[in-house]
Amino acid sequence: MESEGVLSLPLIHDHPMMSFNCLRKGDCCGRFQSQSEGYYCKICDFSHTLELRHKSTNRCDFCRWRILKLFYRCDKCDFDLDLHCAKYQPPDVIDNFEMHPHKLILLKERIEFDCSAKCRKARGGLPYKCEECDVAFHVDCVWHPEAAELKHPTEVNHSYHSLHPLKLLTGEPPDYSDGKCRLCGRGVDKESFYHCSSCDFTLDMPCVLNPPPHPYICVQCDFMIHHHCLGLPRVIHINRHNHRVSRTSVLGVVNSVCGVCRKKVDWKYGGFSCHKCPGYVVHSICATREDVWNGEELEGVPEEEENIEPYVVIDDITIQHFSHNEHYLRLHGSGVLYEDNKWCNACNHHIRLQSYYGCMDCDFSLHQNCAQCPRKKWHVLHNDRLTLDTNKELHVFNCIACDRRSNGFMYKHGDTYLDVLCGSISEPFVHPSHPHHPLYYIPTEEDKRCNGCNRWENCALRCIEGDCGFVLGFECATLPQVVKHIGYNHPLSLCYGEEEASGKYWCDICEKETNPKEWFYTCKDHLASLHTNCVLGHSGGLLPRSVAKMWGKSYEVVLNNSVTRPFCQLCKSRCMYPIYFKFLGNTAAYICSRYCVFGFSFSGAPER
Repeated sequence: MESEGVLSLPLIHDHPMMSFNCLRKGDCCGRFQSQSEGYYCKICDFSHTLELRHKSTNRCDFCRWRILKLFYRCDKCDFDLDLHCAKYQPPDVIDNFEMHPHKLILLKERIEFDCSAKCRKARGGLPYKCEECDVAFHVDCVWHPEAAELKHPTEVNHSYHSLHPLKLLTGEPPDYSDGKCRLCGRGVDKESFYHCSSCDFTLDMPCVLNPPPHPYICVQCDFMIHHHCLGLPRVIHINRHNHRVSRTSVLGVVNSVCGVCRKKVDWKYGGFSCHKCPGYVVHSICATREDVWNGEELEGVPEEEENIEPYVVIDDITIQHFSHNEHYLRLHGSGVLYEDNKWCNACNHHIRLQSYYGCMDCDFSLHQNCAQCPRKKWHVLHNDRLTLDTNKELHVFNCIACDRRSNGFMYKHGDTYLDVLCGSISEPFVHPSHPHHPLYYIPTEEDKRCNGCNRWENCALRCIEGDCGFVLGFECATLPQVVKHIGYNHPLSLCYGEEEASGKYWCDICEKETNPKEWFYTCKDHLASLHTNCVLGHSGGLLPRSVAKMWGKSYEVVLNNSVTRPFCQLCKSRCMYPIYFKFLGNTAAYICSRYCVFGFSFSGAPER
C-alpha cells in the first residue's frame, strides 16, 4: 500500500508521484479555490492532474468495466481509472500456476485480445501475457487483490460512517438495500462486504480497506462531503418549481420524492429544498442538471417581487386583461350551444363549449383558462423563465413542444417559443385519457412512443406509477376534446383509441384507413373515425380571418367551409384541410395550409 500522499501509477508513469494542490485567489469573490490538483514526479518534473470525478459514460482504461460513480481521470492522457483499479493496481509480474504454468507479465499497452482463461471473452484493455506461450488474460481473471486470505474483522468503525459500526456480511445484500457501495457505486461482492442496517449504508471490501482520499469528513458530526460537491451552488432556480431552492446538508423530509426524477429521496442526505414549500425537495444531481438549471448562482441576489397576474378583476364576471387593455372582458359560462363563430385570441382554437371571456365592445375573446395564463412562468422544457407575448403582429412561429404552427399568444425566451397550450402544461399533469395517474416530464436519452398517435416523441409526459408505461406527447396532450367540422352537424369528440377494435376503420375526410388503436375523432353515433390531422389540419394554431405574417409576406387565413374546396396554386389539387391561405390583393390565388405555404424547411422562428 502506498504511503500517505504518494500514488504509484505505473500505467501512466514509472516513478511514484506525490500529490499537489494549487490554491489561487479568485478575482470575482476573493476566496481561495483549487485550480488544479493531482500528482507530480519529483524525479522527472512530470505532473498529471488526476481528478476524482463523479459519473461517466466511459469505461475504465484498465479493467474496461463501465464506470458507475467515482473515478480518477487524467485529461492529458484521456485516461480513466475507476476507484478499484486506482487503488489495487496489479504487479508487473505474477504467478498463477492454477491458471497458467509460466510467469505472466503485465502489458502496459491497451490491445484487443481473447482471454485464455475460463471466461473466453474478447475485450480490450491491459492484459497479462505469457511471453513463452503468447497467450493473454484479463487482469481480473488471473489476479485478485483480495486473494490473500485475510481474516477481516466482523465489525469496523469507518471514518465515512462514524455514527454506527459497520458489520461484516456475506451472501446477498439485504432486500431493502440497493446492493451498491456508497463510495464507488459498484455492486458489492456477495462474498464479503460491510453494512449498517440502521442507515442502509454499504461499503465494499476495497473501499473499506483503502478508501478514496478525496471526500471530506467531520468525525464529530458524522458529516461527509465529496470533493466535487464542494462546488455545488447554494441558491438556484430550477425549471420545475416557481420558487428558488436552497442547498441543505440534511433534507429531513421523510417519504419524499425528487421534484425532477420523481424517485425517492433519502432524508438523511443533502439536496435542494424550497423554503416556501416545505415538502418540495430535489436531489443535488437532478437540481444541477444542464436541462434543469440555467447555471446561475442566486445567493446574495435579491428576489424581485413581480406582478405576473394577467388581469385586473373589475367585478365577479368582468376583468381587464393586459392583452386587451382598451376594453373590459365579460365572463360567459360553459353552455350547451357550440360557439361556431368565436375563436380564442390566445390559443386560436374554437371557443367550443368552454367558459370564455368576451369583449364587451369588440370581437376579442379568450378561453377562461387561456385568460388565466400568468405573464411569466417556468416551464420544464426551458431553463429560463418565459414571458407571455401577445404576438400583436400575428407572426407565425413553431412551438418547440408540439411543432404546431401558430400566430397566437406565445411563451418565449430568446429563440424559444411555446404556444399557450403547451406553455400552460405543468407538473403534475392530469389528462382525461389517463385519469387515475398524473403525468410528468422526465427526460430520457431514448425517445418514447406516444400512446395517442403511436409516434416516437423526444418531449413527452410519462406516468411513473409502477410498470404503467403510459406516454403522451405534447401535441396529443393538448388536442381539443370537442371540435366542430363542416361535414358533421354535431360536434366531434376525441376518442382515445379502441384496443378491442375489430374490422377496418376509415376516415371520411381523406378516405384512408384509420388505425383504431390511435386517437381519432368520432361523431355522436360513433359511426365515424376521423384522423385528428384531417379534422384539425396542420395549421390549427392559426387564427381564422387573421393576416398571418411569414418571411416578410402576409397571407389571409381563410376557413375552408364552403361547398367547393379551393384549388391550390402550388400543388394543383383541392385543399381538404380546415383552413387555407389567400394572397392579399389576389382573391383567386389560394395555397394549401399543409406544406405548400410553409415548405419543408420552416425554421420555427417568427419572421420579424
